[in-house]
Amino acid sequence: MAAEIVSLPLTYLTDDQKQLMAVMRQELQANRFKLQLRDAYYDGRQLIRDLGISIPPQLKGLHTVIGWPRIGVDALEQRLDLEAMRWADGSDSSELEEIAEANDLYDESSLGHTDAFVYGRGYISGGSSCECDGPGRCDDCPPLLTVESPLDMTMLWDPRLRMGLSALRECIQDEERMSVLMLPNSTIWTVDTGDGYEIVDRDDHGLGMLPVLRLANRQRTADRIGRSEITPDVMSITDAACRRLLGIEVAAEFYGAPQRYILGASESAFQDAEGNATSAWETYIGRMLALERDEDGNIPEVGQFTAHDPSGQTKIIDLYARIMATQLGLPPHMLGYTSDNPASADAIRSAESMLVKKAERRIRRFGRVWAQAMRLALWIRDGEPPDKSRRIETVWRNPATPTVAASTDAAVKLVQAGVLPPDSDVVLEMVGLTQSQQQRVRADRRRRGASLLLEQLGRDLPPAPSGADPGAADGPPYL
Repeated sequence: MAAEIVSLPLTYLTDDQKQLMAVMRQELQANRFKLQLRDAYYDGRQLIRDLGISIPPQLKGLHTVIGWPRIGVDALEQRLDLEAMRWADGSDSSELEEIAEANDLYDESSLGHTDAFVYGRGYISGGSSCECDGPGRCDDCPPLLTVESPLDMTMLWDPRLRMGLSALRECIQDEERMSVLMLPNSTIWTVDTGDGYEIVDRDDHGLGMLPVLRLANRQRTADRIGRSEITPDVMSITDAACRRLLGIEVAAEFYGAPQRYILGASESAFQDAEGNATSAWETYIGRMLALERDEDGNIPEVGQFTAHDPSGQTKIIDLYARIMATQLGLPPHMLGYTSDNPASADAIRSAESMLVKKAERRIRRFGRVWAQAMRLALWIRDGEPPDKSRRIETVWRNPATPTVAASTDAAVKLVQAGVLPPDSDVVLEMVGLTQSQQQRVRADRRRRGASLLLEQLGRDLPPAPSGADPGAADGPPYL
């Protein structure tokens, strides 16, 4: 009887699980507006608030966009290139590379970084990709690591333990609301039937830890969730610059063509050949304006007002660009502001120092999360936690983006000083070679070492005596 009770499927959530899902769903909905607002600024879809002073009603539908938030986020994300994962003790890391390649992790990592910069956080979820029939784990199916958007996922976090307690992911599939409840020992897939959440699948993995990690950006002690790079300051300056651009557009409509005036003209000057009054536009665009003398014999006076000069508006936009560069930690030339004198190479590196330092800080934080994600994948694959004594480290490209000549010069000087051996892998990393290029160099070294060994053996053997048969049985073997 007990065996029959255990085998019965649990088709609905328990009351505690329902309450947990309700709390996380409320949090997911409460944060959605803030997240979508940052997303709109990143994509250039934000609505600029009209002050109702200088914009005429006919042009209120005109939309101007300045992509400074996107430039700030992309400039930081482009300096975070995750290249490899390896064991810190130098042992064979092929199993880590297989998991990373199976999940396209190096490309997916850029998506997670972008979400963390735009929304303030991103998520990495782990699970099993095995759908094979039969009991036990399948060695042919690698563990699954996916990057999730905070628009669809939320997490309950324990700040004391610095780990997640539960997570919820929601999506619409086949016009049905699907929810995935992730707990330390199980992952439950449910569908909203209107009367409740019906369980459609579950994975009782028994890990004892939540298979979800968070990529948090700009954390603080009172805010472990993370904050976006698109701050209220950035949004305010973006709105102000967009209004200046809109002002230029409005001025172009009203003052793009110089205004003219005519003094002392008769009414016939504004009539066509049939005596009908011409429109103001036809009068203005006429190539030749023929005016007759008035009844007193005076010639009408024609003049033109000074055309509108947009340079005042562009100077304000340049000011906003400098302020935005300070807020985002970018060189001003990345936002389109340039000076008359081009900057030197040292000045450009100095202007990028804040951006490089920000990238280095993000690498230190995100690298730890990606290493934990790889340990989670190994745990899911093997069914037991990896050995804590074996540390996983992440390999990133240098965010300072030095030139090849500068990197090579630094590596050569360290080798000449005896700090690094010439055949060290650290030298290859300092030069800036990719992981595939480093593997090819190692293969070339092995082939070169084998050929040198054969040459050395040939030099060490005594010369063959004249007339000796190299294949004689009682003679020494000669090469």
